[in-house]
Amino acid sequence: MASPNDRIRAAIIGMGGRGRDHMRMLAKLENVEVAAFCDPDETRLAEKSAEFEKLTGRRPRLEQDLRRIMDDHSIDVVTVATCNHWHALAAIWAMQAGKHVYVEKPVCHDIHEGSQMVAASRKYNRLVQGGTQRRSNGYVRHAIQALKEGVIGDVYMARCIHYQHRDSLGFKPAEEPPKTLNWDLWVGPGPMQQFNRNLVHYNWHWFWDFGNGELGNNGIHYIDVARWGLNKQLPSKIYSTGGRFGYKDQGQTPNTQLITYSYDDGTEMVMEIRGRYTNSEAGLESGLMFYGSKGYMIEDPKVDGFFNVYLNGSKTPEPPMAKLDDVDRDQNSQLSHFHNFFDAVRANKRELLTAEINETYLSTAYCHLGNISYRLKREVRFDQNTGRFIGDSEADAMLTMPHRSPYSIPQIA
Repeated sequence: MASPNDRIRAAIIGMGGRGRDHMRMLAKLENVEVAAFCDPDETRLAEKSAEFEKLTGRRPRLEQDLRRIMDDHSIDVVTVATCNHWHALAAIWAMQAGKHVYVEKPVCHDIHEGSQMVAASRKYNRLVQGGTQRRSNGYVRHAIQALKEGVIGDVYMARCIHYQHRDSLGFKPAEEPPKTLNWDLWVGPGPMQQFNRNLVHYNWHWFWDFGNGELGNNGIHYIDVARWGLNKQLPSKIYSTGGRFGYKDQGQTPNTQLITYSYDDGTEMVMEIRGRYTNSEAGLESGLMFYGSKGYMIEDPKVDGFFNVYLNGSKTPEPPMAKLDDVDRDQNSQLSHFHNFFDAVRANKRELLTAEINETYLSTAYCHLGNISYRLKREVRFDQNTGRFIGDSEADAMLTMPHRSPYSIPQIA
């Protein structure tokens, strides 16, 4: 067990936008040394290391191949901010190498990968935090506690929305990858294909081989809190509709999507993605609503994570559930989330994690279930006890994506 004064050496894998966030957050933590950056793109490594040196006066070791990070026994923790299709394998390899892991959402690219991540955490006794940082937001935690105490009565539905304008990607031709990019490493577990500039470096989100669409990109944040508030594991029925509307381009995932998740007791969760021109709802463009027998709770569009309660049909919100001084006022949920992770690592206590891997895996599974229904264009029924669909071999085949050797997901359990 590390003492509070022990220095923890960390490596960041994936130096894109989220990797930069990791870099900046870790630089603020006491007794955490950012020892290495890893990315298959040498240009990104050079850019981020120069930025980090300017920020801290220190220059980390740079690696293109994450396996060199795993081989370094002096590194205690890795944070994973790669493309989605690398999340699970990077995390499992790190656990097998004895390292604790912080892994971005969605924590896995398919449901099977996620189950193996949870199994690896248990087998190797490593702490793994998912990047659903709203679980470390004091306002959100207070709202969930209020729901549990019955502030709006019996909760029967949660609604999640994420409205973010997304323009056409256009079409990019196949070409040779830049000499500074190790294309084989970038593709990793995914199916090998020709390089095009719509994949590198952000728009991979909108291609099934590497991303999970807006549902996995931003939707998971709201699904995770909704599932927490509903106190649910996995749904029994899932139905998704939508499409890629408003243009024709190279992207594959929907820019507009509506998913209904139903449970055996009749409660429901609804997730709506709008990527084109749209109105807001009560001023809210991304957030949550909970509905109960006494009233409803809706996220305040002016304060991230803060919820207002309306009871008995009133159009006037109730007095605030808490004064600002009564809850954690640190509204930088990312920094709080990293603090929580490193505190848990130092104490070697899984129960301290606010987004322990099994919780984030379950929420990630909602994204995969919704996308499976969308791609099959029909309702699917899921048995969480078996982890399989009910009488549906076509849907079962989509529980795992093909993985390319030597980047296969280890079978832990």
